[in-house]
Amino acid sequence: MYKPQIDDYVKWKNLEGWVYFVGNEYFTIEIGVRNKSEESYKDSSLHKKLHCLILCHRCYWKEVDYISNRRNDEDTYKSQEGRYLDIQ
Repeated sequence: MYKPQIDDYVKWKNLEGWVYFVGNEYFTIEIGVRNKSEESYKDSSLHKKLHCLILCHRCYWKEVDYISNRRNDEDTYKSQEGRYLDIQ
């Protein structure tokens, strides 16, 4: 069974998109993004875009096909070269 991770690109039934949120009982697939209108952005400037998300409950995870992901080594934290190790 597929175990969803944020930033995976998946296909479920006739939909394809990016995994946007993962919870215990469901995850969401982002199938569309568009810019907010200027008026809408003025009313709520917290986010600049509108996201269309599909909810996929755990009982359907076996139907989801993993395609790829947009994670890479450059996204992970790397300490500066020559810096001493952080003491934990």
